[in-house]
Amino acid sequence: MTPVPQPPELPDNLPPAVVAYIRALEATITALVAEVAELKARLNQSSTNSSKPPSSDPPQVKLAPPKAPSGKRRGGQPGHPKAERTLLPPDEIRTLKPSVCRDCSRSLAGDDPAPAIHQVHELPVIKPHVTEYRCHRLRCPHCGTTTVPAVPSEARTGYGPRAQAVAALLTGSCRLGKRGTSQLFDDLFGLPLSPAMVCKLQHRTAEALKPVAEQALVYTRGHPANVDETGWKQGRQRAWLWAAVTTFVVAFLIRRTRGRAAFDDLRAGSTAVHTTDRYPVYTHLDKYKRQLCWAHLRRDFQAMIDRGGSGQAIGAALLACSDALFENWYRVRDGTLARSTCRSTYIPALRRQVGTHLRNGAACGCAKTATTCAELLSVEASLWTFARVVGVEPTNNAAEREVRHAVCWRKTSFGTDSERGSRFVERILTVIASCRRQKRNVLAFLIDAVTAHRTGAKAPTLVPAEAQQQNVVNPLLANC
Repeated sequence: MTPVPQPPELPDNLPPAVVAYIRALEATITALVAEVAELKARLNQSSTNSSKPPSSDPPQVKLAPPKAPSGKRRGGQPGHPKAERTLLPPDEIRTLKPSVCRDCSRSLAGDDPAPAIHQVHELPVIKPHVTEYRCHRLRCPHCGTTTVPAVPSEARTGYGPRAQAVAALLTGSCRLGKRGTSQLFDDLFGLPLSPAMVCKLQHRTAEALKPVAEQALVYTRGHPANVDETGWKQGRQRAWLWAAVTTFVVAFLIRRTRGRAAFDDLRAGSTAVHTTDRYPVYTHLDKYKRQLCWAHLRRDFQAMIDRGGSGQAIGAALLACSDALFENWYRVRDGTLARSTCRSTYIPALRRQVGTHLRNGAACGCAKTATTCAELLSVEASLWTFARVVGVEPTNNAAEREVRHAVCWRKTSFGTDSERGSRFVERILTVIASCRRQKRNVLAFLIDAVTAHRTGAKAPTLVPAEAQQQNVVNPLLANC
């Protein structure tokens, strides 16, 4: 909408009420023009220039241009690593020997020192193992008191540690609902398990994982972490799922707020580097202990281009700088460029260019572009923390990847109904994500945790041993 030009100066002989009315109309028109411009900007938002997911893009949003055909055939290319089935320890060996020569038909004898191996993998018929406790009630012949022995504490739930761990794994890792888990137990294991019992087993698993999750949360606070939050639902109210992702351990929390209090619960007292997006709750962080996500910044730069006007050239220049940054960073990760060379040769020049473009953008005529550039200038040091701190990446992609599983779960389950349900979700997600990063078997860990909780033994830990911290290297950061 074209702004309404300012009217000429009003005559002096107009009544004061008329002048006031005209000025009020002018203010209303100005406000409506700004509101229409804001609405137009929102309608033009998509996954390329905002934080909206690609699934919300309207049909008119242009898709990314298709990649040029490489001319290669589909499938594996010559020289690619061979993929073979994993050979498992055999339970039964059947020896096959030819009796006659396939050419001359003469008899053959002897053994092949290295026979060709062909394995057939099959699943055994799963039958529940039932332990029945027969509690005899005996009456004392002297006083007449009837005594009944107590069922052992580890057997009071009615289901063993493995059954409880499998139920937690199916709901937390495979994202099955209560009825789906109940149905699978009946079809696959021949074990009746009602949806209500699935829910009870979840709560018991959450209690078993409480010390595990608390220890993991404390560990993440002492290490550099990618931090992110996503929407959740608890009952009928809005909630948020928070994640702190380190190299070996991931911690999740569900809170009813997206504010500072939830962030403090996640990272209270941490002095390590935080890799985040530009959400305002992170602005209190020390700019030298924070890394802004360049993947999010690219969308901000694209938004400058899409708005047009005087900020369009600024957005294009900043987007080109981000292209150059990622081109060099990918070489660092691939090992084709030394990190010291990137830091001393490429980053200083790139930093000067970005600073110049941000200062020009802060002085341009587009209000939104100027505001974004001014905000980035105020935390300019947070754009380059990855260049000076080993182990820090320029993006928050690690947190985005870890949160994706929870987002898919939320879309099918519609969140949780209670605080106890939220505690199960955050703790099972902590175990699953951390075990995956450490290449540990999730089911085995859950069985150990449930068994320890029932017997009063020490719970297993997600915190890696000191030797692992020193010797195990994250492949994504091996050349950083």
